[in-house]
Amino acid sequence: MALFTDTADVSVRPAVAGDDAAVAAVQVAAWRVAHATTLGEDVLDLLDTERMRGQWADAIDSPPGPGFAVLVALDAADVVGFVALSPGQVLALEVLPAHQRHGHGSRLLGAAVDRLRRDGADEVVAWVLDQDSAREEFLAGAGLGPDGRERTLATGVRDVVERRWSATI
Repeated sequence: MALFTDTADVSVRPAVAGDDAAVAAVQVAAWRVAHATTLGEDVLDLLDTERMRGQWADAIDSPPGPGFAVLVALDAADVVGFVALSPGQVLALEVLPAHQRHGHGSRLLGAAVDRLRRDGADEVVAWVLDQDSAREEFLAGAGLGPDGRERTLATGVRDVVERRWSATI
């Protein structure tokens, strides 16, 4: 007799060799939804997905030092999200649009904070692009808040502003 539960087969694990293509695909799909207005379709159309895949392969296979990591969210065996970390900082956290609001982002952020604590961090930092109200709402719900710092990034087509969010962990 088969045993069925009401629990989905979801998890977070460290990224492994071969996850790079899925991580790049998640990033591009999520950016197309979350940042179309801020970055513009012209910038998004310039994304070099093969180069991104190579950069993710390097980050996964050969992290640049202690405290750097890539974790992936799984729905069954499928990579549906990821978080990239450097010491004390969430560099990127993305979930496929069709899998958002299913708890993957929260699981990724929780695993990221656990990893940051284990590595000795007492604060978590994340940067949020202008007009990304969904990410602001997500981070605020997790206990992070804007700390008044901002930076301007040049995309080659237009400059965009990011604001820093942080929390003690």
